[in-house]
Amino acid sequence: MGNIFKTELNDEIKAALQSNDPAAAAKKIQAYLEEQKNIPLNIAITGESGSGKSTFVNAFRGVDNKDEGAAPIGCVETTSEVTPYPHPNYPNVTLWDLPGIGTIKFPADKYLEYVGFKKFDFFIIISAERFKENDAKLAKDIQKMKKKFYFVRSKIDHSMCDEKRNQKDFNAEKTLTLIRENCIKGLQDQGVESPKVFLISSSELHLYDFHLLQETLERELPVHKREALLLAMRITNVQTIKKKKEAFEAKIKWSCDRTCRRIDCCSRFIHVYTWGPVTG
Repeated sequence: MGNIFKTELNDEIKAALQSNDPAAAAKKIQAYLEEQKNIPLNIAITGESGSGKSTFVNAFRGVDNKDEGAAPIGCVETTSEVTPYPHPNYPNVTLWDLPGIGTIKFPADKYLEYVGFKKFDFFIIISAERFKENDAKLAKDIQKMKKKFYFVRSKIDHSMCDEKRNQKDFNAEKTLTLIRENCIKGLQDQGVESPKVFLISSSELHLYDFHLLQETLERELPVHKREALLLAMRITNVQTIKKKKEAFEAKIKWSCDRTCRRIDCCSRFIHVYTWGPVTG
């Protein structure tokens, strides 16, 4: 957060500090920090019925499928409207469960318009098997709109169990590589340039590619959105713990610094009110 603050510190704050007006500077700094805390992050989750879309929404938010406020799951299509699911601890971070593309209500050629694509920071396109024509079309349309998108091959734990049962000489790493490469090639054959595919099990986020997805999202988000994602991220490895720790420490540091500035400003005000302007 300190680096973001230094980068985005505006001329008004600098001018206030240089003109010996710490009260004005502190006020602008406080407003800036409050703004940072409330920056919205809107994540669109889409995919066909049965792809594990709603389960992914819940897992990303750290919510059990049976918890109050969880996205409903079932053996039939449970998402008929664009539905927001705020993060339980960081409500400025919202995952939007979108209806599947190519339905009567959400036709492929009007899909982005109907779901209100402009409000989303990026899209995650989910499939439990190979990515199909509508998935590729959606990705290309998103690309034209200058938005980011990522492919998630879900239920990978089920696929691995099936492969292990059916292969004589099963090798987990080779199987994962084969699945990933097959997904990438299929998307490329349908005209998607450099698709980013992540193999994920929503019930076992610590396995497979979920940490890589989180790292990629954090890296590719605009600077002012990264902290929102970082604080809401699920802890799946040591690196994530370290990053979240640093983010929390930065928030505490800036909170303490802000308090100190307030005290200093009050002291200066009392001095000026009592004895006149500070010189030197």
